[in-house]
This record gives sequence, C-alpha cells and structure tokens, in this order.
Amino acid sequence: MQKIIIISSTNRPDSNTLKVSEIYRDILKARNVEAEIFDLKTLPENIAFGELHGRRSPEYEQTISHFITANTKFIFVIPEYNGGFPGILKVFIDSIHPKEWTDKFACLVGVSNGRAGNLRGMEHFTGILNYLKLHVYHNKLPISTIDKLWDSKGGFNTDEQMIACEKQAEGFLRFSNTAF
Repeated sequence: MQKIIIISSTNRPDSNTLKVSEIYRDILKARNVEAEIFDLKTLPENIAFGELHGRRSPEYEQTISHFITANTKFIFVIPEYNGGFPGILKVFIDSIHPKEWTDKFACLVGVSNGRAGNLRGMEHFTGILNYLKLHVYHNKLPISTIDKLWDSKGGFNTDEQMIACEKQAEGFLRFSNTAF
C-alpha cells in the first residue's frame, strides 16, 4: 500500500492548517495507513523565481521526487486566504510539470476562521486539479471557525468535528483504492 501525502498548504508558521494536517496523519496512522506531511513552509524561499521552469535545484528536485513523483494520493489541507487559497500553493503547483499529477488522487480539506470553511478556495483549487487530471474526491470538508475548535491538547474540542474528518478520510481511502 502506498502512503498518503498530506500537504499543509500554507507557509505561515504555527498555522491551524498544520494542526489539522497532523490530525489527518493521526487518523490515517490509526487505520494502518502510512502518511507523511509535506509542510509548504519548508519550500525554498526563492521558489517563485528560482525553482520554476526547469531551473530546479537538486534539493528541490529531490523534494518533488519524494513527495509528488513517488506518490499517488494526496490530502490538501487548505486555509482560506482572501476568499481563495494561499498563493504559495499555486506557486508550488506551478513549479511541477502537469504530467506529475495525471491520474493521481486528491482529497480537499478547507480551513477557515470564518463560517464557510474555505468552500470557495476548495472549489477554485478543484478546477486546477481537474485541469491537471487528478481524481478529486467529492467529499470536500469545510472546517469553519477553526480558531474555536481546539482543546488544550491541540486536538478538536468536539467529537462531531473529529468524526467528520474520520469519515472523510475513510471515504477517501475507499475512493483512492478504486481502479479506474
């Protein structure tokens, strides 16, 4: 069984996005699924001008090979930035040749302090993933008012939120194990 890469889709330090990514990693590991987080805050600082269009450093090439090329299943945890998604996520996607994504699987989790859980950002990002020929799982989970969902241990303070994440992860496992 291949591992799932969880992409924490912001370069903001100490983000709720990373906390949610860690929860998904734990959910998958509890189901004996290998999962690894790729935190976009680890991207090279010069990614927008130095790692695009065939000018990749050997270190960045290794990162892409490890996290993208060698894998077929991805969970994108995407915070809401100005009614959309972070620019660093678009720059990251643009730094990778489209053929690297063809016929792979994606699951989307939206994170927002607001009421909509980044529904707009997930829909916009879905269009990009469709263009890249990824199979996008239909159950996109918006997590709203994220700043109010944490307990003192860094987990969710409601069983309902945890159950929703578990159900989404389980559905994605079934979906991504389906042969097309």
